Amino acid sequence: MKKSIIVLGLAMLGLTACSQFQEGEGGMQYKIITDNGQPKIKEGDFVSIGAIIKTDGDSLLMSTYETGQPTYMTAQAPNYPGDITSALLKLGSGDSAVFKFNIDSMVARGLPKPEGIDSKFLVYTFKINHVIPKGELTDSLFQAEVEKYIVAEEEKIKNAEAGIIDNYIKKEDLSAKTTASGLRYVIEKEGTGPLAKVGDSITVNYTGHFITGTKKVFDTSIEEVAKKEGGNVYNPQRPYEPITIPVGLGAVIPGWDEAMQLLPEGTKAKLIVPSKLAYGEQGAMGAIAPYTPLAFEIEVVKVTPQKAETPTN
Repeated sequence: MKKSIIVLGLAMLGLTACSQFQEGEGGMQYKIITDNGQPKIKEGDFVSIGAIIKTDGDSLLMSTYETGQPTYMTAQAPNYPGDITSALLKLGSGDSAVFKFNIDSMVARGLPKPEGIDSKFLVYTFKINHVIPKGELTDSLFQAEVEKYIVAEEEKIKNAEAGIIDNYIKKEDLSAKTTASGLRYVIEKEGTGPLAKVGDSITVNYTGHFITGTKKVFDTSIEEVAKKEGGNVYNPQRPYEPITIPVGLGAVIPGWDEAMQLLPEGTKAKLIVPSKLAYGEQGAMGAIAPYTPLAFEIEVVKVTPQKAETPTN
């Protein structure tokens, strides 16, 4: 299969319902939001899911709606009664539901406890976008159907990216400059220090966020920002401080490499980076989906020229 199926670890759409939670197997709690009467997902089926994970305190941990892209998976047999797969098997194409999982129960069954989360439950909401039943299909025919679907969906996402960026800039009322590569940037404070050249080092503070959904922060060098975002963004073991990177040597995404040569020391700027200058068609380890444009707030703290080589006799 061309694209690997992303392992599920998701969900909460922010939908509401009048019904109360029902008790499910293994202590799982759930309520069905929409039931389209379609056949329920079976082991081996391919599923496209819109999802968000929240804590029971309503702290957002992860959402497919931040990237504007679903997650794909192949339904597996439940590892134990009341796990996430058990939840999915209650749904069919077009269905949506909310599920609550007790964190202590999950840990007792061998799953790692989420870091930095002081909650009793993880709350998942799933929206099943599409199901390709495995049924009697051979593996090769099934994989062909799945790949055909994924390719078509990725083409839609790819074609929508330019509009997403334009809408973000318009909604945020940004006067952005555009480089030949397609990088967009806004100078919020013009620095008066030196401009970095290829081979120099640059020290920056940064915050990266998605430009769709709630514009969730996915990474930052600033502790206050990480703490405010909470969830899985803040890591108490991490040192929060400006990072130092070489310029123009491919140590960072292309959009950063280009931007670092445009921003003098002391500059504060916002970058809007199209996916071709970020993580492209591959995405980044499940954290950033393919064809995802990103925004960064950047402060250039210091530019350090590369040391001249000492002549040898």
